[in-house]
Amino acid sequence: MKFKTFKGGIYPPEHKEMAENFPIENVFPATKMVSIPVTQGGAPNQPIVNVGDRVIRGQIIAKNDAFMSAPVHSSVTGTVKKIEVRPLAANQDGLCITIQAEDSDETSFLPVLDPFTCTKQEALARVKEAGIVGMGGAAFPTHVKLSPPPGKVIDCVIANAAECEPYLTIDYRTMKETPETVIDGLAIVVHIVGAQTGIIGLEDNKIDLLPILTDAIDKAGFSDKLGVCMVKTKYPQGGEKSLVKAVLNREIPAGGLPADAGCVISNVGTLCAISEAFRLGKPLIDRGFTVSGGACETPKNLKAPIGTIVSDLIPSVFNTKPELTKILSGGPMMGFACANTNFPVVKNTSGITFLNNKEADIKEEGQCIGCGKCIGVCPIRLTPVMIVRSLKAENIEEAKKFGLMDCIECGSCAYTCPANVKFVQRFRMGKGIVRAQMAAARAKAEAEKAKAEAEKGGK
Repeated sequence: MKFKTFKGGIYPPEHKEMAENFPIENVFPATKMVSIPVTQGGAPNQPIVNVGDRVIRGQIIAKNDAFMSAPVHSSVTGTVKKIEVRPLAANQDGLCITIQAEDSDETSFLPVLDPFTCTKQEALARVKEAGIVGMGGAAFPTHVKLSPPPGKVIDCVIANAAECEPYLTIDYRTMKETPETVIDGLAIVVHIVGAQTGIIGLEDNKIDLLPILTDAIDKAGFSDKLGVCMVKTKYPQGGEKSLVKAVLNREIPAGGLPADAGCVISNVGTLCAISEAFRLGKPLIDRGFTVSGGACETPKNLKAPIGTIVSDLIPSVFNTKPELTKILSGGPMMGFACANTNFPVVKNTSGITFLNNKEADIKEEGQCIGCGKCIGVCPIRLTPVMIVRSLKAENIEEAKKFGLMDCIECGSCAYTCPANVKFVQRFRMGKGIVRAQMAAARAKAEAEKAKAEAEKGGK
């Protein structure tokens, strides 16, 4: 069997064995309290409930009517206790709706909808109304992704089943335990975008899932449209550009999207959420994730109501070890460091990784020696060393020319750097400067336009 791949990349220790054999466990916060961020992808939402309101599991509690928005629903039935700014992952703050759950099975789901007989507009409206966003990391509104620009023909949907981040195994368990839901979600997306085929991109460290997935495809009657493509276990195989190159041998152009290469990519968890939105009328209100790492005493795969504070699962569900050095929301390559566990599980929480001192490998940044190793491993063929040098010289325009805004922040360059240059941190700061400049330019243009219109009206 031939395993496809892309040029570049790295081979960090996988550590999948810590959690991969633990079935997904449904859990609930010990406090029976959730704090749900009002925005979890897309345009900022506004709360549509008030303190003291009784809300039902599945009810919309925050939304924005903009096309780029995704509504947020209550993950429990109970009473709104607070609407306040509180800590989120990555040491950020955000407006959250805190709900005290009651002992009730009452739900407020959407009507069941047949995805293969409804119109495309109805299908896209369902995906949006269910609040579905990309669950692989970016939390991009899924209905937008399934609405490619005019003129973009989508002939293939790729299910991102690589799960290349070390430690994380929630996608693996999802495919192993509910392959029929994954396949159904993939078939639905293929139908919505009018693609000819749907392909599951599966890393070869999960080859045991191949017969499970192919059997599910056959039983569902989709063997003429859906299939599995085995790819090499290499990081970041799950990156969009890497996966498109490996599976289809196509290039996503610089600054482009998968649609520019004729495809749509959807994470395993997202596909399951899409299936449930149609088959059960269930909004995206629960999230599966892995807790693992050398400082995690009880690695597991869990599913909790969105808004569950991670600390409310300790020690009743899992526990940490005294040698805990670093907490990450996500995996060790692209995850965000967190000061503590007082942050909520959200729609794109794929895992919480607890690292000990050896795993964290915290080292002082040294001086770049110009070895070029970062260039050889970059999966999208950038020159990270030149971007960093430009940023150090405060030459943002030059950094952009070297591909600053095309960087996917996978961390391959930092992983291989003998000088421990903090590439990802520097790139994120540089991107922040670029976005601030763009926002300032837009504000200036809008102010000048308003001034011109006012002067014109005064004549």
